[in-house]
Parts: sequence; C-alpha cells; structure tokens
Amino acid sequence: MNQEKLIEQIIKEVMMSMGSTETTNTEVKKENCVDNKCKINLETDYPLATKRPEWVKTPTGRSLNEITLKSILDGDITSKDVRIAPETLELQAQVAEAAGRAPLAQNFRRASELIAVPDDRILEIYNAMRPNRSTKQELLDIADELENNTMPKSMLILYVRLQKFTKREIV
Repeated sequence: MNQEKLIEQIIKEVMMSMGSTETTNTEVKKENCVDNKCKINLETDYPLATKRPEWVKTPTGRSLNEITLKSILDGDITSKDVRIAPETLELQAQVAEAAGRAPLAQNFRRASELIAVPDDRILEIYNAMRPNRSTKQELLDIADELENNTMPKSMLILYVRLQKFTKREIV
C-alpha cells in the first residue's frame, strides 16, 4: 500500500472513531444551550467530538467534518483551521463541571482567555511565573497586561502566584 493511501486510511479511521465522517455541512442547533452555556449531559454529549461534533468549531468557523485528508492535501485546511476555539474550551469547561471537576473547568476557561495571546508571549509569561525568574513588579506588569486585555481569570492566577512567591520570599 502506498504511503498516501495508508495515511488516508488512518485519518479515515480516526475521523470515524470521532464520529465526524459525515460530509454534510448542516448546522444542528445546540439543545439546552443559551449564550454558549449548555446543560451538558455526560451520557449524551460527551465526548463532544463523537457525540456532538456539530457543537465543535475551529477558530475559523470550520466544523470537524470539514477537516479531511483531501482538504488538507488540497490546501483548504491550514494550521489555523485545526486550533481549538475559545467556545470549544468553554464547552469542555462545562463538561468538566458536569463531571464535578471544577478546577479543571477553571483551567479550560483560563486557556480560552489565552487563545488570543501569541504563543511566544505565552511562553514568556510561563517562564516569568517560575520561581526566581521575575521581580514582583514584572509579575504585576504581566497581570496588568492580562487585565487590560480582558483576561481576568488568567490575571488572577498571576496574583495568586505572586502572593505565594512573596510569602516564600522568592521574588
């Protein structure tokens, strides 16, 4: 079997396991959802890609069934099309809450805020939050930057980290 056929077969099997092999582009309304807040039923809705693929969209608005080997090979799908969207992270947060995992839900919500931040800046912030890497003022400046970009959940984690560092005299 040639390599292209093998790759196509593997992708087809993965897509089938995700329940997204349909080629229709119909939009199914989210039952039990208001303002992207859904009442998630773990039995009928999770995993989202399998049981509710119509709810999952990329940041560019593409549905899961649009991401195929053919569309990738034709150049119709780019790396921007396969990134996670803030709305999907919010849905994942709601799944976590429905499963009783509130801290995980908070992590998903912080991640959804940070999608707008370029990857290199995320790495800079991550490194700055490590012990002995930043001064107190540098961390406060980063927190202000996040707050000014309407990222209150992410800003809060910086303040918590700063309090821990200050208490342990690390900054």
